[in-house]
Amino acid sequence: MTLPTDHPYRRDLNDEVHARPPEALAAPLRISYLALFNDKSQRETEALPIHELAARFGHPPPAPRANHFSADLGAFRVKWERHTEFTRYKFILKGVGDDPFAEPAIASVPADWLAKLPGQIMVAAHVALVLAPARASDPEALSARLFGGNTLVGSSIADGAATAYTDFRVHADNFSRLLVQDNGLTPRQAGRSIQRLLEIDTYRIMALLTLPVARDLTPFLVRCERELSAVTTALVSAGEADEPDLLNRLTRLEAEIESRHSDNYSRFGAAKAYYDLVQRRIEELRETRVVGLQNFQEFTERRLAPAMNTCRAVAERQDALSKRVAQTTQLLSTRVAVAREQQNQKVLEQMNKRARLQLRLQETVEGLSVAAVTYYVVGLVGYGAKALKAAGRDINPDVWTGISIPVVALLVALGLNKFRKVFPGSAAKARKSG
Repeated sequence: MTLPTDHPYRRDLNDEVHARPPEALAAPLRISYLALFNDKSQRETEALPIHELAARFGHPPPAPRANHFSADLGAFRVKWERHTEFTRYKFILKGVGDDPFAEPAIASVPADWLAKLPGQIMVAAHVALVLAPARASDPEALSARLFGGNTLVGSSIADGAATAYTDFRVHADNFSRLLVQDNGLTPRQAGRSIQRLLEIDTYRIMALLTLPVARDLTPFLVRCERELSAVTTALVSAGEADEPDLLNRLTRLEAEIESRHSDNYSRFGAAKAYYDLVQRRIEELRETRVVGLQNFQEFTERRLAPAMNTCRAVAERQDALSKRVAQTTQLLSTRVAVAREQQNQKVLEQMNKRARLQLRLQETVEGLSVAAVTYYVVGLVGYGAKALKAAGRDINPDVWTGISIPVVALLVALGLNKFRKVFPGSAAKARKSG
C-alpha cells in the first residue's frame, strides 16, 4: 500500500509522548538524584558524560541526539534525561539498610566520573523507597532518626498507596532526603510517584531561579521610574530649546529598559512555566493529609506562591514601565516634530518671500534691459538716418530717431516675451540666479 510521505517531524512528535518514561521501581531500593543546570556553552557537551559512563561499563551508549537514556550497568542502574536548562541523573540500587540514607546509591558511581560532570547542582537528593511498616510511622520519630530533627512535610500519595516524607533541607552531605513508604504501589506507579516528587523539588528550584533576578531588577526599575517622572514633570513646562535634551534622556532610558527586558524576558517566562509544572505535579500526587504534617501542596504554595507573585509583579512592572517610556517618548517626539514643522513652515515662507522679491527684481531687470536695448537700437537708427541725410536724402534724423523709439521698444519687449515662452527653464534659472 502506497501512502503519502511522512512529515519530517512526524516520528519525533509522535514519540514525544513517550519521552523520558518513569522507571519501574520496586521496594526496597535507594536512588541518588542530581539535577545540573547547564548554560548554553555546555549544551553541545552535556551528553558526553553518559556516553563515557556507558562505555566504561561496556554498555551501548544512547542514540545520537537522544534526550533520555536508561541502562542497568551492573553495579547500579542509571537514568539520564536532558531538558531545556538542566540535565538529570538518577542512580538506582536495590536494597536498603536500617538507615536508608547511610549508604546512598551515588557511592557506587565512579568518583572521577562524577567530578567531571558539566553544570552546576540545582537539586541533589537521596531517595529511599521502603516497604511500609505494619504500624503507621511517627513523624516525630522519623524526623529525629533520619532528618536531623527537622520539621517534616509529608502526605499519603497515590490514593493511599504510599506515604512520602521530606524536610526540603540540604543536609551535611550536600543532599536533601526523601523517604517513600510503599503501601502497595505497582512498579510503574512507584516510578511515577517518585518522579513526580523529584520533579516538584526540581521545578520548584528552577522557578525560584527567577527570584534573584526580580530582586536585582527592582532597584533598577525604581531608578528608571524616578527618571521618567522627572522627565515627564519637566516636559510640562519645557520649551523648544529643552525638548532635544529631554528626548535624549528618554531615548537613553528606553534603551536601558529594553536591554534589561531582553536579558530577563525568557527568565520570567520560564518561572511561570516551571511554577505551572509544580502545581500540576502536586495535583498528580493525589495527596491525603497525614495528621500533624503539612502536605506538599500546602508547603509549596506557602513558600513558592509569594515568590512567584513577586516575580510576576516585577515582570508586569517592567512591562508597564517600558510602555510608559515608549508613550512619553512618542509624545515628546510628536512635540519636536510639530515644532520642526512650524520651523520648516517659517523657512518656506521666507523662501517664498525671497522668491517673490527675486521675481520682482528680475522683472525690473528685464524692464531695464528693454530700455537699454531700445537705447542702443535707437542710437543705431539715428546714426543710420544721419548717414542717409549725408548721402543726399531729404530726411530729418531727429524725427526718425523719435519715431523709432516706441517701435523699437515694442519689438524688444515682444522679443523677450517670446524668448521666455520658448525657453521657460532658462528664464526660471535666470530668476533663481537673480
